[in-house]
Amino acid sequence: MVLSGAESLQRNVERINALNVFPVPDGDTGTNMNLTMTSGKRELQSKSSPAIGKVAEALSKGLLMGARGNSGVILSQLFRGFAKSIVNLEQIDPIQFAAALQNGVDMAYKAVVKPVEGTILTVAKDTAKHAVSIAKRTTDMTEMMREVVTKSNESLARTPDLLPVLKQVGVVDSGGQGLVCIYEGFLRALTENMGSVDESHMGSEAASPELFPSRNSVPAASAARPNQVLSSAQSRLETENIEFLYDMEFFINRKLAGRHALRFDEALFKGMLSRDGDSILVIADDEIIKVHVHTRKPGDVLNYALPYGELTEIHILNMREQHRELLQEEAAHLNSSTTSAPAVHEDPLKETAIVEEAALGLAVSEVLTGTPAASITAESAHEWASFGIIAVAMGEGIASIFMDNNVDIVLSGGQSMNPSTEDFVNAIESLSAEHIYLLPNNGNIILAAQQAAELCERNVTVIQTKNIPQGLAAVLVFKEDGTAEENTEAMSEAAKQVRSGQVTNAVRNTSIDGITIHEGDYIGIMEKSIVTASPSLQETCRELLARMLEDGGELVTILTGDQADAAVTAEFVQWATETFAHAELEVHEGGQPLYPYLFAVE
Repeated sequence: MVLSGAESLQRNVERINALNVFPVPDGDTGTNMNLTMTSGKRELQSKSSPAIGKVAEALSKGLLMGARGNSGVILSQLFRGFAKSIVNLEQIDPIQFAAALQNGVDMAYKAVVKPVEGTILTVAKDTAKHAVSIAKRTTDMTEMMREVVTKSNESLARTPDLLPVLKQVGVVDSGGQGLVCIYEGFLRALTENMGSVDESHMGSEAASPELFPSRNSVPAASAARPNQVLSSAQSRLETENIEFLYDMEFFINRKLAGRHALRFDEALFKGMLSRDGDSILVIADDEIIKVHVHTRKPGDVLNYALPYGELTEIHILNMREQHRELLQEEAAHLNSSTTSAPAVHEDPLKETAIVEEAALGLAVSEVLTGTPAASITAESAHEWASFGIIAVAMGEGIASIFMDNNVDIVLSGGQSMNPSTEDFVNAIESLSAEHIYLLPNNGNIILAAQQAAELCERNVTVIQTKNIPQGLAAVLVFKEDGTAEENTEAMSEAAKQVRSGQVTNAVRNTSIDGITIHEGDYIGIMEKSIVTASPSLQETCRELLARMLEDGGELVTILTGDQADAAVTAEFVQWATETFAHAELEVHEGGQPLYPYLFAVE
């Protein structure tokens, strides 16, 4: 039944995604529910059992750890309550099934701070109530599931009557639709006599083939070195002009990572490496990630990599030292007579080690971290920090801004891709900090963050930031020497004070709050409300910022996305500077998808 329910949901992902109540490209309900269900299915497949209670428990665990977005978290809670109700049972009858559905509804409603009717919660509630009533009149599970499907469709059909915005746009609730698809899959399994799933489908997937050559080869930079004296072209290079002097190669073994490894985000990882490096190469498969980079601070690179898995085959070559040796060899050759012995070459294995203190005049601690050795003690290396901060963001620019302002880990995610509960849990467990702050930076991610905080036996506070401007405002007031209570209050208050705006594209024709919107229009969103729409990006930006500054503001921050237009940006900044002379303007390259421009007014 579970596999059939997951399959039914997966087949309808795009249909569910299309049921958006606002004309913005955030149609991810189907995607989030599917990813959540897939996680549950994977856990179930790894722990097959003939006992229904054990099966439900495994499914619940997988859903909980894979929960994404509000609908995914609510779905996980529905099945969590269901599993708790039948955990000790070998089989269930309609009465027990209906009671489990009701227990799931009770748990889901408790998990949501402000339950809204006309959503997946309503569909689940109406269906469970009907199931409890029907269970008194039948002992046939197939008949029970038919009633469940019928009632869930009836409840779904009336969601627009309960949530005005659904009726205004002319759609039913997307989360409710996803739940109906799962119920329909359950019924299909029963009617097609698929209650017993073939165990041949329960095994884990075959491991991916090895992508890389032998790990025993000498690093490329060393292997490329010829056995003869280099040409004079090398002598025209100044050793000190080698900016990123450490040539690094290593592997990240995901298989040995343990359960707390972060989900690997290649784009974000490359962005972190590029902050102080070049010649970056990252090749990843499911189990092994090969990394090559030239950098000034090898220790930072290793720290970036550690949350993703166990580091192996680490090779670090000092290219300045290599260059000095080459120049010495050339000088020796030019000064020698024709009878002189050939220059002696160093053992290439020596080059793969970190250069010793005597070679550079630096302690190893300084080589690795860029920090003078005097400030690093053996004791401090093992101390926990007072605070740690984890933020969610999309776009290398925004991630870099967070990292430059006290954030320790940036989880990739946002409107179109929500981090799971497990992603938060793994990030929390990877930080050595007494108190950890989570900045979801999206209203659809807050529940997953709160669920992760509850699962971890750590001091974790969720600052309920609903967008990037609020998250940035929160980290900017954080004080390392403040108390946990002081920082919580200051960060929460700062997030509330900032006014946020977003510019994106409409994906359908509609009318919202008297504003006529055509597919493809640029729309300006202030907080949660659409305040302007136009075919012109420039006009939309101007109208949105003007509305945001109606009540004043001293600082305007503009984050340009990956779809921003340089000419539009320049013209807009000039207009804003002239029109709002009292306000200071800051422009940063955010690199975020979907939103060409994000605005913050403080």
